[in-house]
Amino acid sequence: MIEWKEKREEAANFIQARFDGTPHLGLILGSGLGYLADEIADPTVIPYEKIPHFPVSTVEGHAGQLLLGSLEGKVVMALQGRFHYYEGYSMQQLAFPVWVMRDLGVRVLIVTNAAGGINRSFSPGDLMVIVDHINWMFHNPLIGPNDAELGPRFPAMRQAYTKELVQLAQGVAESEDIPLQRGVYIGTTGPMYETQATGRLFALFGADAVGMSTIPEIMAATHGGLKTLAISCITEVHKEDPRAVTTHEEVLAAANKTRPKFLRLMRAIIRAIEID
Repeated sequence: MIEWKEKREEAANFIQARFDGTPHLGLILGSGLGYLADEIADPTVIPYEKIPHFPVSTVEGHAGQLLLGSLEGKVVMALQGRFHYYEGYSMQQLAFPVWVMRDLGVRVLIVTNAAGGINRSFSPGDLMVIVDHINWMFHNPLIGPNDAELGPRFPAMRQAYTKELVQLAQGVAESEDIPLQRGVYIGTTGPMYETQATGRLFALFGADAVGMSTIPEIMAATHGGLKTLAISCITEVHKEDPRAVTTHEEVLAAANKTRPKFLRLMRAIIRAIEID
């Protein structure tokens, strides 16, 4: 991580020179969920390819731009589209935007994703607040020399998903009359969807949903002392029928169907969050 210090400072300086403000709330928006960034008032928009050392989104459903502005009374920094290990990026490159957010003043990070349902009680279109994760990627962005300016050598991950924010999200969902599941997210490298046997194994592990992102970002944020909240949009549920085949287009379509309640929930959560 130490070798990334100058890179993140260069990226942070580039962004700060183009935005007159300090974002305290960060948003990372997953597959088909980038429309939340369209709600930001008077945004400063910076394409990823313009930012020094920033990765570039290569997957459909990820717009590939950074937005800074105001949302529900908060100054926010939003990634409209994320990066994945399966795209060929290193774990450190996946963490890089989180490190830059931290350098710019972000103290609370909200991560969203599209995920497959492992829990058979879930239905496509459900929203789930993540309460814990299983790292089935077998790698993480903290491997290598530790940068003590970011965080400790051995960060605890037992509170990777900030309990107070999980409770806040559940309370907001109840007040908005939006059903919100709770569950454990298991992260894989991708880019393939799971076999039937793998889905059964993940269920035995105690996973409720599976995806190809989020965990590296949460690890980097927790290591860096950020409070975190993660919301999954369940786009399909694993079935025993071997003819049931999931496509990326179906994932995007399912995520788009949740748009009204996802926007309402996210705006209400952002409105309710208090930044220290």
